[in-house]
Amino acid sequence: MQYLLFLCGIIISYCIGAIPTAYLFGKVLKGIDIRQFGSGNVGATNALRVLGKGPGVIVLCIDILKGFIVAVNIADFFSSRITIVPNTEVLRIILGLVSICGHNWTVFLNFKGGKGIATTLGVLLGLALRIQGLNSVLGLVILIWLIVFLLTRIISIASICAGLSLPVLLIFFKQSPILIVTGFILCAFVVIRHKTNIDRLRQGKEKRIF
Repeated sequence: MQYLLFLCGIIISYCIGAIPTAYLFGKVLKGIDIRQFGSGNVGATNALRVLGKGPGVIVLCIDILKGFIVAVNIADFFSSRITIVPNTEVLRIILGLVSICGHNWTVFLNFKGGKGIATTLGVLLGLALRIQGLNSVLGLVILIWLIVFLLTRIISIASICAGLSLPVLLIFFKQSPILIVTGFILCAFVVIRHKTNIDRLRQGKEKRIF
């Protein structure tokens, strides 16, 4: 029964993360497949470029909310019901990572999803709400993202720099080993999902947001 509950938590978390928000908004608002426009990515940045500022911001907020709901509400629901996971912190992290995987590799679009930055932010916000001491790390990660973005006006490089800083800051602030490992996993996700952006950055072809 415990393993079945754990599996249910995994499936629910994945499905929430896998909701292709930008794709759905493209279909509903303009009757288009957003993957055929702009960068072809199913994320908030491409939604901003293709659908406009309003829909782009809404897509961003929903994608953040997906990760937050999993890390807080879904994890809270299963925390008292699943005992095979060492503790609630580990359960939050596992379900949060699964939701990010859902966004990055969504079953609804043949396992081709977004970059995962917004959903990762939502998961980190949820973890910071429930795990003491994570607020400072998250605040600095967001600050690094903002500084790099304001200097370059390129979202991808800001996201990569923020992702690379996460495990370093977790180590510096002496967070738990499981959080540090999670930081490295999230950092790897960010780099892997931005491979094409990195190639364009090397070629000087990456577009600025404004």
